Amino acid sequence: MKILIANLGSTSFKYRLFEMSDTVANQLADGGFERVTEYTPCIEEMLETLVGDGHLQSGEDLDAVGFKTVLGKDLSGCVEADERVLEALNGFKEVAPAHNPAYAEGIRCFAEKLPNVKRVALFETAFFQWASEASTTYAIPKAWRDLGIRRYGFHGASHKYIAERSAELVGNDVVAERARRLYVDGPGEYTGSPVRVISCHLGGSSSVVGINNGVAIGSSMGFSPQSGLPQNNRVGDLDSMAIPYVSKMLGLSIEEAERQLNKESGLLGISEVSNDARDIREAAEAGNANAQLAVDLLIDSIRHWAGSFFFKMGGAEVISFTAGMGENDPDLRATVCSGLEGLGVKIDPVANAKVIRGAEGVISTADSSIKVVVIPANEELVIAREVYRNIQSR
Repeated sequence: MKILIANLGSTSFKYRLFEMSDTVANQLADGGFERVTEYTPCIEEMLETLVGDGHLQSGEDLDAVGFKTVLGKDLSGCVEADERVLEALNGFKEVAPAHNPAYAEGIRCFAEKLPNVKRVALFETAFFQWASEASTTYAIPKAWRDLGIRRYGFHGASHKYIAERSAELVGNDVVAERARRLYVDGPGEYTGSPVRVISCHLGGSSSVVGINNGVAIGSSMGFSPQSGLPQNNRVGDLDSMAIPYVSKMLGLSIEEAERQLNKESGLLGISEVSNDARDIREAAEAGNANAQLAVDLLIDSIRHWAGSFFFKMGGAEVISFTAGMGENDPDLRATVCSGLEGLGVKIDPVANAKVIRGAEGVISTADSSIKVVVIPANEELVIAREVYRNIQSR
């Protein structure tokens, strides 16, 4: 079964093509486009490339297209990408303005170009559906909660892969399989050896998640992708009273305040250098105090959320780093884990320095009671597996 995974950003389009079976996921091709303003030309060029390279005879040779949809109103899980999904995306387009309109347009483009190819959406919120009600509820009036305002959590496909691979790295194949089949079987009961993971997805958009035996117990992200850790140019967590106060003192409309929080805040707003962590790190090393503050703020927030989940789970067997910064910034990883020897975290500086550029590896010492690992992100593989299961179940 040939499954195409479409990753649509507000200005980008990336894809991976898999040949799927019950036991094997074989990646055939990948590619992408930047500075995208319309998706139809990109989809047409992608199909021409896949046909020209011999991976497809035509677009209709695809069995399914999978989408990493972010947030749907009153809808989650792995579902057919039909009108119900488009309505759910539209219902929360104001909450995820950089993501939902892009995926809605992409789904429509594929429906028009390849009407006979199945379309499946895996919502990023799906991985967090078993988190407790107490951990997902805001202390707000019922009328607000009835609108769907709650903690959802995002980067679900990334954290699900971490749940699977972390369990494998500590030798617990039962928990690894439990995590792999979570959307099929549900969490069920588990009474074996614990695999408690603090999963740090650190990139342009970042989140920290607690995973107990393959199941997420909570996320640093809440109602929208703008929450939690400071993002590249999005604020992260903020006291709600700040918005009316700034509106009054600076004469900003709510819309302009929201724009600044989404476009001019986060690491960009603090560093005043860039929204790219590499540029900020370089400026900090050159003595830029604002850039150093941005680095320190991010690390403090990571440690804050990691500590929260360590406390909630009563410990951890694994601390995992993934995504752009998590995979390629040894200094960030070392600083996040510094001073934790009393908790059983010991970083091997030589091993840590070697694990970059998409490599997987253990960066803790042999006598560290908590294994610290770097696992390259593989969201597309998770989506391809779930799309395959969805198609097989029909």
